[in-house]
Amino acid sequence: MQQHLADSRYAAFRLAITLALMTIGSVGMYVVPVVLPAVQADFGVARADASLPYTLLMIGFGLGGMVMGRLADRFGVSLPLAVGAAGLGLGFAAAAMANSIWMFALAHGALVGFVGSSATYAPLIADTSMWFVRRRGIAVAICASGNYLGGAIWPPVVQHFVETSGWRATYFGLALFCALAMAGLALLMRPRPPRFMPAPAGSAAARAQPSNRPFGLTLGQAQALLCVAGVGCCVAMAMPQVHIVAHCGDLGYGAARGAEMLSLMLACGIVSRLISGAICDRIGGLRTLLLGSALQGVALLLFIPFDGLVSLYLISALFGLFQGGIVPSYAIIVREHFPAAEAGARVGTVLMATMLGMALGGWMSGRVFDLTGSYQAAFVNGVAWNALNLAIVIFLLRRVRRLPVVQQLRAA
Repeated sequence: MQQHLADSRYAAFRLAITLALMTIGSVGMYVVPVVLPAVQADFGVARADASLPYTLLMIGFGLGGMVMGRLADRFGVSLPLAVGAAGLGLGFAAAAMANSIWMFALAHGALVGFVGSSATYAPLIADTSMWFVRRRGIAVAICASGNYLGGAIWPPVVQHFVETSGWRATYFGLALFCALAMAGLALLMRPRPPRFMPAPAGSAAARAQPSNRPFGLTLGQAQALLCVAGVGCCVAMAMPQVHIVAHCGDLGYGAARGAEMLSLMLACGIVSRLISGAICDRIGGLRTLLLGSALQGVALLLFIPFDGLVSLYLISALFGLFQGGIVPSYAIIVREHFPAAEAGARVGTVLMATMLGMALGGWMSGRVFDLTGSYQAAFVNGVAWNALNLAIVIFLLRRVRRLPVVQQLRAA
C-alpha cells in the first residue's frame, strides 16, 4: 500500500472523510437529549432515570475510546471504524426494541457508546494529529468539528421523525443509515499514518518541548490532572447540552424549540472549534483551554437569571461559541507536552475523562432537577465544576512558566 506523507493532499482528503465519519458517529450523543421527553413518557420514569441512557452512553463512549484507540494503533483506524458501524447498527436496533428504560440504557451504553460512537472520536482525533504537523491545531479542530456538525444536523432531523413516526421507528432508521454509511467510509481509511515529523521552528508545538516530565510533573501526575480537568469542564458542558430540550419543555416553550436551541448551540460550536484550532497554532493548547473554560463559565452563569425564549436562544449560541474549542485542546496539549510515541493512548485516556464528565454531568443535572424541581441549582452545580477545571489549568500554566527557570538552576 502506498505510503502517504503528512500535510499532503491525501492528508487533506483523509481529513474530509474523517469529518464525515465523526459527524455520523456522533449521532448517539445527540439523539438521546432529543428523545428524552418521549422516552420518559413512554417508560413512565423520573427525569434522572430518563437521563441514565445518556450517562451509560457517555461512559461507554469514553471507555470504548481507549479500546478502539489501542485497536487502531495495532491494526489501523479502518478496523475499529468497521466495528463501530456494526455497533451503531445493532445498538440503535436494540434500543428501538427495548421494553424498559434499563434495556434502552444498556443498548446505548454497551453498543451505541462502547462499540459504536467511540470508534469515531478519540481514534480519529489521534489519527488526524499524526497526519498534520504544520497546522495540527486547525486540522484537529476540523476533525473534532464533526462532533458538533452532527449536533447541528441530528437534533432537528431526529425531532422531525420522532414527531411524525415515533422514536422507535426513528431508531430503526438510524440503525440502517449509520451501519451502511460508516462501513463504506471506513474502507477509505486503510492507509496508516506516516512517521513522526518535528514541528516547524517557532510554532506553538515546537515551543512546548514534549518530554517525560510534562509541566515538571511525572507522566502519571500530569495525565491525572488533565483527566480531572476534563471531567470538570465536561460536567459543566453537559448541563445545557443534555437538558436544554427538557428545560424548554418545562418552561412551556416545547421540545421543538429546545431541539432548535441545541442545534444552534452546536452549530456555533463548529465555529468555535475552528477558531480555537487557529488559536492553538499560535498560543498553544493550554492557553486555549484556559480561554475556553473561562468563557464557558460566563455562559453558564447567564443561564441562571435569564429564561425567556429569546434569551435562551442567544445564550445557547454564546455557550456554543465559548465552549466548542475546549475538548480538542486536550489532544493538542497531549501532543505538545507528552512523548509523541505515547500520544495515541494518552489522547484516548484524556478524552475518555471528558466523556465520563459528560456522562456524570448529564445524570447529575437530572438528579438535581428531581431534588429541587428546577434547573437553577443544576446550572450552579455546573459553574462549580467549571471552576475546578479553571483552577487546574491555571496551576499547569504557572508550572509551565516556571520550567525554564527550574531547568536553568538544575543546569547550573
